[in-house]
Amino acid sequence: MPELPEVEVTRRVLSPLLVGRVIRDVAVSKPSYFFLSPPALLRRALPGKSVGELNRIGKYLLADLSDGSRLLLHLGMTGQLFSSEAVSPRLLSSTARSSLSPEAQPGFRADLHTHMHFRFEDGGPDIFFRDVRKFGKVRLLGPGKSDKRLDLLGPDALEVVASELEAAGKKRKTPVKTLLLDQSVLAGVGNIYADEALFLAGVRPLRPAQRVKRAEWERIAAAVKQVLLRSIETGGSSISDYLRPDGKDGGYQDERKVYGREDEACHTCAQPIRRVVIATRSSSYCPSCQS
Repeated sequence: MPELPEVEVTRRVLSPLLVGRVIRDVAVSKPSYFFLSPPALLRRALPGKSVGELNRIGKYLLADLSDGSRLLLHLGMTGQLFSSEAVSPRLLSSTARSSLSPEAQPGFRADLHTHMHFRFEDGGPDIFFRDVRKFGKVRLLGPGKSDKRLDLLGPDALEVVASELEAAGKKRKTPVKTLLLDQSVLAGVGNIYADEALFLAGVRPLRPAQRVKRAEWERIAAAVKQVLLRSIETGGSSISDYLRPDGKDGGYQDERKVYGREDEACHTCAQPIRRVVIATRSSSYCPSCQS
């Protein structure tokens, strides 16, 4: 699932492709749980609007429109926002991925998984919103309107403060990993970066939050910022479906210390990485480096 770094990279790369452009028309797929606003409404309301600033709140993107409304976008688990000029094996079926070389991959054409296709008055690159599993979301917010999903979010994870984490976990028996994944406590952290941050902080994911000491919260807060900023710097993690809007892969997946490395040797101590399930979420840690 795209987390804060992937969404922030998407925002940075997508902004020059959206900001200042006037929407000519929008093709949408049939109604589904992907659409929080009816697709017919989006098709009718968006043409003629110019796109202002593109912002990020947690894992959400918000595009300001010229009439004061905003378009809320969430990538969900497999969502992809990209330009018509993007070429990537992640935009192909598994069969095509295995049979075509990168040089033979064609430019993307809208398929059954493409739920929004934006065209612009300037005739420049189109923008697609594609989502195989349809867990992504789109909603048109009227001028001055918000969304409960945004209202319930805690502080942005790039602005994490150790004392706030400590206060949130003080009376909770819940595992510290679960606390980091709670978007009302910290907006933007998901499975990948919670595992990576806890490894850097030397804290096991199953440790009850109320048993984490202040010095450890300080290490966790610093580690959260470190892994998020490093992932943004490297373009995010392209482990499954994620790609940048220009079609490029991120690079942070090559720097993972524990996430998805079950039974592999820890880069620090050579002990095998262990995997546990915490509240249905897979969690990886080093039993030697984390306590």
